[in-house]
Amino acid sequence: MALPDNNKFFDIAALVIGSFLFALGINLFVIPQHFGEGGVTGVTIILYYLFQWEPWLTSLLINSFLIIVGYRFLGKLTTIYTVIVVALLSVFLHLTKTWSISSHEPTINAIFGGVIIGLGIGLIVRVGGTSAGTGILAKIANKYLSWNVSYALLFFDLIVVFASLFIIGFEKMMLTILMLFVATKVMDFVVEGLNPKKAITIVSLKQNEIAERISIELNRGVTVLTGYGYYTKEPKEILYTVITKQEVPALKKIIRKTDKDAFVTIHDARDVFGEGFVDISK
Repeated sequence: MALPDNNKFFDIAALVIGSFLFALGINLFVIPQHFGEGGVTGVTIILYYLFQWEPWLTSLLINSFLIIVGYRFLGKLTTIYTVIVVALLSVFLHLTKTWSISSHEPTINAIFGGVIIGLGIGLIVRVGGTSAGTGILAKIANKYLSWNVSYALLFFDLIVVFASLFIIGFEKMMLTILMLFVATKVMDFVVEGLNPKKAITIVSLKQNEIAERISIELNRGVTVLTGYGYYTKEPKEILYTVITKQEVPALKKIIRKTDKDAFVTIHDARDVFGEGFVDISK
């Protein structure tokens, strides 16, 4: 008998937890406060406000249609995961529709609603699924336009939110935008990780001395790239290294003492894998 694929097991677990959190955020924070939402969920909520149509049912129907239309833009695994999410989301929206919390401060509800929804969607997207609806559009934008998934999702969601202005009012719309902003930041954290590493590029006439000090004092590897100055056409050796955020002051000190005229660029780097950082197999 074949052993179960542990990666697939954890993926399914993430889809279940993510769908549950997403539904919980809608039923605990969004609907009670008469907020809007983005994407298909936002449309179903507006239909609920107008006609009392059950969000779990309208969500299932609309998302199923969008999956049929958009599946060709997604990979096989993503499509399967999205179908699972659509089914789970509808189930959890139905099961938690009577749940409530005693919180009547709109701003607090918007913030915590954003946190819960962002966690839920982040878990879903991290393992390769989508919440369908604008999630499919965000995946398409990421695949063909190289848009960040989180911000593509925010872009498409805002279109729906602005369309809901005449239903929920201007104040609720502003709070909805706040909630979506928080959700996007949380989702970005879950999907991409918070890995405070810095990628450093150094152009210096004393590259050998700087590289040696980085290797000895910071115990970091240094890659030497070959280039040349466009104006002078003179060859140059460019140093590239990745360090932690906390090591940046020490690196600046090394460069100041070695070559105060060095040209240095510092970039944020996320999900750094390899020796000295995270094993990519994990």
